[in-house]
Amino acid sequence: MSAVLPETYATWKGAPREKIDWHPTIDESRCTGCGMCVTSCGREVFDFDAARSKAVVARPLHCVVGCSSCESWCVFGAISFPDKQRVRDFIKEHKILALAKKQLEERRKNGA
Repeated sequence: MSAVLPETYATWKGAPREKIDWHPTIDESRCTGCGMCVTSCGREVFDFDAARSKAVVARPLHCVVGCSSCESWCVFGAISFPDKQRVRDFIKEHKILALAKKQLEERRKNGA
């Protein structure tokens, strides 16, 4: 599936994005079609189904791993995410902390 993702979204910290179960789910019974999620997500995870007047998760793998901003923006409580512990477990299993530390050291060297 990575082949259809834009290159910048295809991996997260070196791991194939499709291996990480992290994306929003919309409870259609609570979605009012306000469009807040559609217009606020910088990764274009959502589309709007005009026929049903509902937001839809159109590109789940575009979602930034660990981000849950749209859940906060949804005043109707229609958006949810998997348990954050899944991401934490993935980080531990795939030794992502070591990569993050290396990236941090590189930033420090470069004055960032």
